[in-house]
Amino acid sequence: MAGSPLSLALLCLVASALAGGAGARKTVGVYVLCKGEFSVKITNWGATIMSVVLPDSKGNLADVVLGKDTLAEYVNDTFYFGPVTGRVGQRIARGRFVLDGKVYHTYINDGKNAIHGGHRGFSKVIWTVKEYVAGGDSPYITLYYRSFDGEQGFPGDLDAYVTYQLSSPYVLGVRMNATALNKATPVNFLLHTYWNLRGHGSGDVLGHTLQLSASRYTPLDEELLPSSGVVAPVAGTPYDFRSPTPIGARIRQVMSGPIVAGYDINYVIDGDGMRKVATARDGASGRALELWANQPAMQLYTGNYLNNTRGKDGKVYGQYAGFCLETQGYVDAVNHPEFPSQTVRPGQVYKHDMAFMFSF
Repeated sequence: MAGSPLSLALLCLVASALAGGAGARKTVGVYVLCKGEFSVKITNWGATIMSVVLPDSKGNLADVVLGKDTLAEYVNDTFYFGPVTGRVGQRIARGRFVLDGKVYHTYINDGKNAIHGGHRGFSKVIWTVKEYVAGGDSPYITLYYRSFDGEQGFPGDLDAYVTYQLSSPYVLGVRMNATALNKATPVNFLLHTYWNLRGHGSGDVLGHTLQLSASRYTPLDEELLPSSGVVAPVAGTPYDFRSPTPIGARIRQVMSGPIVAGYDINYVIDGDGMRKVATARDGASGRALELWANQPAMQLYTGNYLNNTRGKDGKVYGQYAGFCLETQGYVDAVNHPEFPSQTVRPGQVYKHDMAFMFSF
């Protein structure tokens, strides 16, 4: 959505006024973080990013996130436009895993498998607004969700927190934490935001260049599961983005399931700790996004199943209208002891940090 500095200023002024209320809130609402010409809109339904507005190289504002117009549309969304997914994001083969000798069955909602925490995962619940500061030097919002023992088949109570925070210059920080309260449980949160740096609804992202700090990936089968357990080098494959490469350069050479072309693949990120994961750039607008994170892996998804999908502001999203950079643990790690463990035991804290650094 294109905008003017004046309209953005008015939006931020309204957000600051609304932020004056005290106490935690668990009604569904929309919350805006503003820092100059940089703004992010969030709803506590699914801890979802609804918009990210920032200038291009000529000072024109645009919303670079795909999404919906109304909260009702987000409630009924099946494309995961911008939420946090969990308790375990990505797929679990047959919705089944064994932990400490006990078999657990989670809700199956993707063919024969579970995906993104089940049919009522963390993307489909109301999060409590714990803190909200709309403006100032470092505006932020902290959201909280208590996941109960047995929810969607997962063991134990879990306290989950997500904080979105703006800082200079044009940095969106995301901190996701979770504490297991009474049982060991797998935890793997991911943020499912679709990006189009030219502006949502401006066409496909095949011309965006992408560079990944990933020399390895986990090959997936037709069900998009790493059934072989292999970690393979990207060298010599269409998955090699170690040098800046247009997203569309080799997209017809890869499959997202048995019949649809496109990227939906898990990369193993080089190094450890908080480090650079990806850089994406749109030449037309001059906007670039640099992602840093502390997770071992990242799923690249290129909106392969978008098909004249109704978006916000009257826009319609065709195939490849956005791309997702979903930092995470390895896909289906609960069923692959050779992959890094996602088990969080009582008293332990899961920490997943991201920083989206924009330039233009």
